Amino acid sequence: MKRIFDWLDATIFDLGRQLRWSFLPPLMVYFAAGISGLSAIVGTFYVKESLGLSAVFLSGLAFWAGLPWALKMPLGHLVDIIWRWKSLLVYFGAGLIAASLLIMYGLITTPEAMSAVMSLEAWYVVSFLLAPCGYVVQDAVADAMSVEAVPRVDAEGNPLGEAETKALHTTMQTLGRIALISGLVAVAVVNIFMFSGVEGMSLGDKTAIYGRIYLIALAIPVISVSGTVLSEILKIQKRKSLRAAGIKTAEIEALLDYQDAPTKTNPLYFIGGLAFVVLTLAVGVFEVPFAQEIVFIGSMAIVLFLMSQLIRELDRDKALALVGTAVIIFVFRAVPLPGPAGTWFEIDVLGFDQQFISILTLIASVLTLVGMLVLRPLMTTKSISYIVVLLTVVGGLLFLPNIGLYYGLHNWTGSMTGGVVDARFIALIDTAIESPLGQIAMIPMLAWIAKNAPTNLKATFFAVMASFTNLALSASSLLTKYLNQIFLVTREVRDRSTGALEVPADYGLLGWLLITVALVSVLAPLLTILVVQRTMLRTTE
Repeated sequence: MKRIFDWLDATIFDLGRQLRWSFLPPLMVYFAAGISGLSAIVGTFYVKESLGLSAVFLSGLAFWAGLPWALKMPLGHLVDIIWRWKSLLVYFGAGLIAASLLIMYGLITTPEAMSAVMSLEAWYVVSFLLAPCGYVVQDAVADAMSVEAVPRVDAEGNPLGEAETKALHTTMQTLGRIALISGLVAVAVVNIFMFSGVEGMSLGDKTAIYGRIYLIALAIPVISVSGTVLSEILKIQKRKSLRAAGIKTAEIEALLDYQDAPTKTNPLYFIGGLAFVVLTLAVGVFEVPFAQEIVFIGSMAIVLFLMSQLIRELDRDKALALVGTAVIIFVFRAVPLPGPAGTWFEIDVLGFDQQFISILTLIASVLTLVGMLVLRPLMTTKSISYIVVLLTVVGGLLFLPNIGLYYGLHNWTGSMTGGVVDARFIALIDTAIESPLGQIAMIPMLAWIAKNAPTNLKATFFAVMASFTNLALSASSLLTKYLNQIFLVTREVRDRSTGALEVPADYGLLGWLLITVALVSVLAPLLTILVVQRTMLRTTE
C-alpha cells in the first residue's frame, strides 16, 4: 500500500505541488492551440464530400501549411527583443486564426457567394494556410511565457535552488503538453455531442452542424487572448507581494521580465526569415518544378546556419548534446504517415463516421493525458534517446492492427468472437494503447532549453530548435506525398450537382503503403540513434 501511495505521490501529487498560478497564462495559449483541432473532423469530411482534391494534393498542401513554423526563428528573436510587448503578437495571431475560421464558415454556409469571388478549392487553401500562421505566432509567445512563468524567487524574494528550478521547468513543459491534449479532449467531447445521430442525417443537416462547429471554434482566439490578459493581472499581483516583502522596484521589474539584460538584435535571424519568405514566394509565383523540395532544402540550410550561430552561446559539451538530441528528435518526427488515404479507407470501407472518429480522438486524448502523468518520472530519469527507442518500438508494434484492418483482420476476429471484436473494437483498443506515446519525446528537450538557454535568448532558443524539429514535420509531409504517389490511392468523387462519378474509389495499394510507412517509422529512428550515440554528438540528456 505504501509503495502505491509513494508512486501516486511522485507522479500525480507532486505535479500539483509544483503548480503555480503563473503557469496558467501560457497554459491558456497552449490550450487554445489544443482546441484548434475542433474543426479537423469537419474539414476532413467537408473536403471528402464537397471538394475534388486528391490525396497527393492534400499531402502537398500539408507541406506548405507546415512551413510557417520555420518562421518561429525571427518570431522568437522578435519576442526576445520586444519582451515587454510580446502579448501584442498574441492578438495578431488571434486575428489570423479568426479569419481562417470565418472563411471556412462561409464556405460551408454560403458556398455560392464564396465561389463568386474565387473557387471553393482556392478559398480552402487560403484558410488552410492562414491558420498555421496564426498558431505559430501565438506559439512563439507561449514558449516565452512558459519560461517567464517559472518563478526565480520564492514568496520572500529568496532565489530558488537549482533542483527546484529544474523541477519547475519540467513541470511547466509537461503541463504545456497536458494543456494541448486537454484541448483535444474538449474538442472530442464537443464533436461527439455535435455528431450524435449523424449517420441518419441528410447532407443539409450535416452542413448545418459543420457551420456551427466553426462558429464554436471562434472561442480559440478568445481563449489565447484571455491568457495574455491574465498574465498582466498576475504580474500586477506579484509586484504587490514582492514590494510587500521589501524588494526594491528595480529588482522586481528585473525578476518579472526574466531577462538579465536586454536582447541585442541579431539581424541574421531576420535575414534568415526574409530569405525563407523570398525563397517560398519565388518558387510559388514562378511555378518552379520541385518547389516543395527546393523550399525544404533552402529552409533547412537557413535553420542550420542560424542554429550554428545560436549554439555558440553554449559551452561545447552542451552544444554537442543539444545537436545530437535535435537530430534524434528530427528523424523521429520526420517519418512518413499514411496520409488521407488511411482515413478515407476507414470512412468508406470500414464505415467509421464522424461520431466514431470523435470517440477515437477522445480516447486518444484522455489516455495521452494519463500516459504523460504516468511516464513523467521516466522523462526525468531516462535519456531522450532511450525514450525515443521505446516509443519507436512500441509505435511500430501498434501499427500492425492498422495493417491488419486493411487485410480483413476484423472479419476473422469478428467471426471468432460472434462479432464482438470487429473493426471498431480493434480501432478502439489500438488507439487506447498507442495514444500516450506521441507527446512524450518533446518534453525533456523543451525543459532542457528552458533551463539551459541564456535568459535573454530564451524565446530565440525555443524558436530555432522548434523550427528545426518542425521542419521534420515538413519532411514527413514530403515523404508522405512521395509514398502516396508511389502507392496511389483514390476515393470516390462525384459531381456535386449531377452526382455523376468522376473518380472511382481504388484502395488496392493501401496495404503496401501502410507496410512501407511502418517499416520506415521503425528503422529510421533506430538507425539514427545508433549512429548518433557512437559519435561526439552522443547525448545522455
